[in-house]
Amino acid sequence: MRRGGFALALALAGCGGPQSALDPWGPQAERISELSILLFTGGGLILTLVVALTALAVWAPPTWRRRVGTLRFVIGGGIVFPAVTLATLLVYTLGTSRALALLSGEVPLRVEIVGRQYWWEMRYPDGAVTANELRIPRGRDVELTLTSGDVIHSVWIPNLHGKLDMIPGRANVLRLRADRAGVLRGQCAEYCGRQHALMAFAVVVQEPSEFAEWLARQAEPIPAPANAMEEAGMRIFGEAGCGACHAVRGTPWQGRIAPDLSRVGSRLTLAAGALPNNIGTLAGWIAATQDIKPGNAMPAYAHSLSGEEMLALATWLNGLR
Repeated sequence: MRRGGFALALALAGCGGPQSALDPWGPQAERISELSILLFTGGGLILTLVVALTALAVWAPPTWRRRVGTLRFVIGGGIVFPAVTLATLLVYTLGTSRALALLSGEVPLRVEIVGRQYWWEMRYPDGAVTANELRIPRGRDVELTLTSGDVIHSVWIPNLHGKLDMIPGRANVLRLRADRAGVLRGQCAEYCGRQHALMAFAVVVQEPSEFAEWLARQAEPIPAPANAMEEAGMRIFGEAGCGACHAVRGTPWQGRIAPDLSRVGSRLTLAAGALPNNIGTLAGWIAATQDIKPGNAMPAYAHSLSGEEMLALATWLNGLR
């Protein structure tokens, strides 16, 4: 009984959480969930019928087998039933696909997401740029324009919508809405290289007023260093050449090769979901990027910066909120 209960609990655990298609947070995900349940249920019933007929053919008395072996039964069960069932599912699926593309009529929040090896760039209205974290307001339609800067990627936020590819030279559009505030997880769903499995992002659904404050803050210059250690960290950032790849709003460093770090201290994770975000993990990432996420484009600084320098740099970055 204990083993059975544990297996049941383990199975039910997959029905919820921050990355589950069976725990819809918005209308698009609800449509997909309803379609999934319909297909799972229909498939299960048809499988049961096929198994029952197979058992009948193998073990039933000859009189029973003759009853289900008539031409009428073969045409009805083998041609009419599949044709009607599949046609009905096709019509329902097409209706669901159309509903997924419709918005409520209000002006949506438009965000451009660019997939890169192996991180995400988010571009908001008014020029705000972030990385590896999508923030959206609760209850408002959102239109995501999806592109790629290198290879084919695929965005998947199971609690909000299905998968959609990001193709170089092409823009695909994904429309969604979140009706609950909280934190979800998005994932690259198309194999894109060595670190595909470590290419995730947080989806933070905020109350509209909280989101408006956050978005306004993204457009402002970064705060000045609060103490001597942060001042040292800012200086080291420039001396180490970090600004050649990274952008920091309000400074001369406007690199576009790597994630924008203007408000990196406020993000939940580092390295596209690979690490939680705090001073210790920031310092560890700077020191050993290739040990944590081999093959990513950022060099490790363990041999070029001292421990004190990396700690100062991490402290300054952690203060960018």
